[in-house]
Amino acid sequence: MRIARGFSIIELMAVLAVLAVLVWVSLPLAEATRERERERDLKQALWEIRDAIDAYKHQSDNSGVPRDPSVSGYPPTLSALVQGVPDPKVAGRLIYFLRRIPRDPFAPPELPPEQTWGLRSYQSSAAAPAPGADVYDVYSRAPGVGLNGVPFKAW
Repeated sequence: MRIARGFSIIELMAVLAVLAVLVWVSLPLAEATRERERERDLKQALWEIRDAIDAYKHQSDNSGVPRDPSVSGYPPTLSALVQGVPDPKVAGRLIYFLRRIPRDPFAPPELPPEQTWGLRSYQSSAAAPAPGADVYDVYSRAPGVGLNGVPFKAW
């Protein structure tokens, strides 16, 4: 009596069907994971920039950053956080608040990082943010809504 070895075509088709179902089920999970990572990167970038803006304002209020008394004390541009400002305590030394401007992960990749953010000046309201003479806050200009149901612009 001879014993056949190997798999029949029906067994192979069943295994392929099971694998196809597993791939079909896992694709939405992979996409949600990728979206969650981009949202985490957005939160981290917003936190980093806002922390640097607050540090600049703190230094400005404590005479660490030379400024005109008629201005708010917030940085005039996002680039000022990277370029540094003169340290009044040590001649020739600069105070830096960011090493680089993080980019909005939802922005088009061809834009430079500082152009990926919407800017809000100290004079504008939170409901209608508008750029102005300083940078009081930043927000994402991405049109989407996060997995939590809140528009990216409101983060």
